[in-house]
Amino acid sequence: MTHPKTAAAPGTGALAHLKVLDLSRVLAGPWCTQMLADLGADVIKVERPGEGDDTRHWGPPFMPDADGQDTTQATYFNGTNRNKRSITVNLSSPEGQALVRQMAEHSDIVVENFKLGGLKAYGLDYASLKALNPRLIYCSITGFGQYGPYAERAGYDLMIQAMSGMMSITGRADDQPGGGPLRVGVALTDLFTGVYATSAILAALEVRHRTGEGQHIDMALLDVGMAILANQASGYLNTGKVPQRQGNSHPSLAPYQDFPTRDGSMLLAIGNDGQFSRFCKAAGRPEWSADPRFSGMGARVRNRQELIPLMETVTRTRDTADWIALLEDKAVPCGPINDLAHAFADPQVAARELVVEQARAPQLAAADGIAAIRTVASPLRLQANPPVLRRPPPALGEHTDEVLAELGFDAARIAALRGAGIV
Repeated sequence: MTHPKTAAAPGTGALAHLKVLDLSRVLAGPWCTQMLADLGADVIKVERPGEGDDTRHWGPPFMPDADGQDTTQATYFNGTNRNKRSITVNLSSPEGQALVRQMAEHSDIVVENFKLGGLKAYGLDYASLKALNPRLIYCSITGFGQYGPYAERAGYDLMIQAMSGMMSITGRADDQPGGGPLRVGVALTDLFTGVYATSAILAALEVRHRTGEGQHIDMALLDVGMAILANQASGYLNTGKVPQRQGNSHPSLAPYQDFPTRDGSMLLAIGNDGQFSRFCKAAGRPEWSADPRFSGMGARVRNRQELIPLMETVTRTRDTADWIALLEDKAVPCGPINDLAHAFADPQVAARELVVEQARAPQLAAADGIAAIRTVASPLRLQANPPVLRRPPPALGEHTDEVLAELGFDAARIAALRGAGIV
């Protein structure tokens, strides 16, 4: 299979025929548009002159220069804006608004995450742009959606993790050391919203193939936050029982959690009776799988308070690596609990080429000392049309002249726009 590092030249991606106008910032919207860009779409990211996307400044950590010293470029931005072109436009000016409308006329997709109604005053809302381009697919991403009592509120991932109940099922129980609600270690709701938004956009494209018409997509972080509760939500909705935090253990599976080892800890993810039986035999405790208390998944879940201490006594007798080696050929899911350094050093991560490095334009590297940027490769491994690496995350306004020239602006007019603070 072709990997991202060796993917074909520009223009061969699955979505190379599409142009995306990216009016979003921070994470959910940019995550969506980066997915589209990785698949070949031409994504033009519109940013504020002199400031840019908020995440350009969200640090530390900051990108180091050639001497290892911090620059002013936050690493956060780089993780969500690969393969895009950056243009700066002052949306508060009528000329800037007219410029974006002109770009929208030639776009297939718009993605924005302004507050409810925030773009209407600029004439950049869906109704205004649909009048110019009926084929336009317009995706709005907000905290709470386009209607409802909270529609006008700003929404951030941490707030949604709290409101949706995600934090109530994440972390250790209140009576355990370190107990209390916790957020997930990344902005999970933002990221899932970006993925769901991408799916919705691709579905809208399929509809456009049949009808010739675009449509408005209403994505809300709260909706997504509730949807990804998955089995926990299903359990509550169908039993009325409110799930509680239980650390790394699973409400419906056992043993399915972390275990102490002689030199640290490991993760066992035993999902059926066969796996449990093979673990017991390998661990020298075959009698456990025959014990009525532990002989079925339901029994193990009900009697986990007896089972887990017994297992911990045994898991402490070997190092983590020894347990992994022992169980690997027995189809018993077992692995280390890595930090990011160990995760990226893993041979499977290396084999899948999950780290990609892109060189920056020489003039940019000379200006700020950042010669290359590393990101995590797209996991979308289409065999015939793999993700395409074309551009590193852009410098602020790096492609302004290029994009305006494609719209028919000559050098003098671009210079006049820049002099007036419009771009």
